Amino acid sequence: MPQLIQLKLTPEQAASQQSISSHIAAVKAIPVTSVNGYYILKQSFDARSRQVWVNISAQVFINEPFQARNTMFFEWKEVHHAKNQVIIVGAGPAGLFAALKLIELGIKPIIIERGKDVRSRRRDLAALNKEGILNPESNYCFGEGGAGTYSDGKLYTRSNKRGNIQRVLELFHHFGADEKILYQSHPHIGTNKLPYIITAMREHILQYGGEVHFETKLTNFKVDRNVLQAIEVNHQTTLNADAVILATGHSARDVFELLHKNNIAIEAKPFALGVRVEHPQQIIDAIQYHCTARNAFLPPASYSLVEQVQGKGVFSFCMCPGGIIAPASTSPGELVVNGWSPSKRNNPYANSGMVVSVEEKDAIHYLKSQITEYRNQNLENHPLLMMYFQQAVEQKAYEMGGGNFIAPAQRMADMFHKKTSAALPPCSYVPGLNAVNLDTVLPDFIFERLRLGFHAFGKKMRGYFTNEAVAVATESRTSSPVRIPRDADTLQHPQIKNLYPCAEGAGYAGGIVSAAMDGEKVAQMIANAVYQL
Repeated sequence: MPQLIQLKLTPEQAASQQSISSHIAAVKAIPVTSVNGYYILKQSFDARSRQVWVNISAQVFINEPFQARNTMFFEWKEVHHAKNQVIIVGAGPAGLFAALKLIELGIKPIIIERGKDVRSRRRDLAALNKEGILNPESNYCFGEGGAGTYSDGKLYTRSNKRGNIQRVLELFHHFGADEKILYQSHPHIGTNKLPYIITAMREHILQYGGEVHFETKLTNFKVDRNVLQAIEVNHQTTLNADAVILATGHSARDVFELLHKNNIAIEAKPFALGVRVEHPQQIIDAIQYHCTARNAFLPPASYSLVEQVQGKGVFSFCMCPGGIIAPASTSPGELVVNGWSPSKRNNPYANSGMVVSVEEKDAIHYLKSQITEYRNQNLENHPLLMMYFQQAVEQKAYEMGGGNFIAPAQRMADMFHKKTSAALPPCSYVPGLNAVNLDTVLPDFIFERLRLGFHAFGKKMRGYFTNEAVAVATESRTSSPVRIPRDADTLQHPQIKNLYPCAEGAGYAGGIVSAAMDGEKVAQMIANAVYQL
């Protein structure tokens, strides 16, 4: 029988298979030749002391034949001519995993995606970064794989009760992700590898009879007596459906407006907004690893910070070690920044969203006091309130950046002292930065809490509060500003039968893994309820 063995190793020791085998032998007091193999079940880093440790839980084969890790078996069905079919709006993680699940259940998925395939998206991203040319339908948010494709590719989630996390990780591994994601405490794929995995998923869906249609945009709903009969795409084609999964992501504002226009109930949802902060990676390494230079066997250090400031949460979001800040706008005249890392996390900077919780009363006050067109409007309980607030701040950021998606920015300590930076440090953000006082960009309640939060974080992480760090505005797509309601039992919209709101855009997920799990959950519910499978 294989044995479960716990090891506490230095990073150097953990990097060598031979070393791990030797330590296993030492723990069991046996010759190393008796260790016929092992595979890692869990791996995590402990950096609480100057000596960083790697904790490993391994399944070990001693004096018996080695057996490879048991992985899940997936059985997909041929659905080219399946009588049952479901339309999926959006080819992000929720849409792709919903499609794969439907194929397992013998149902034909038809994915429509407003953007382009991953390969074609790259040209649009290059034009955005280098020339300031934005394609509203093909950018960091829209296109095959959704916002996650050109993101950091984090697979860590706290949504343990929402579905089978291991199944999601196994599927990613099946389609090309490194085996390490199956056992690392904070698994990560990397933006350089995700496109190939997404492509493999799409090819698999097509192989088994599913359909994927790019540059195909949802433009209307066909509803009769509160039953969704069909959808309109590209303002001209009607697609009939037994069920529609709405998995459009957190940035599909036109879909939120379309729902509202059709009197399909939606709700304003609190979210968080702030900036993306970038440090030289070596500063974060020195703080977290208690060293002057990071050990070559250690990954670039990350951090997670949270503080209550004047009654509101200020917290880090989507921290990207060895990463890059990128323009994530979806409309002209609006500026959004986000962050990502390649698989090796080998860029010289560390960036993280640093955001403040926003409530409806905050949004109402800001819009009525700052934006003329909203002063006489009744914004109480308006379903698009938080979206309007988000949009207004993004427009202000674009204006203060000076155009062409140049971002307004300020050194961290300068921000605390409310001083415009005389010069800005080097930054990974390709379109460029414009030095401004960010209190001219951000709402007062956000700016004030961020500047105080940075100072507080500096007390938790000595060296974090520094003018070598730069705050770049604005990080505003932390989650959807709208919730599309759904029945807790059926997962259908409570008002419209056959419409299934799903994942992050509907307010039921936050990240790649939770979105994927929600996609599978909705697919299974459709199979149970619509087709009695």
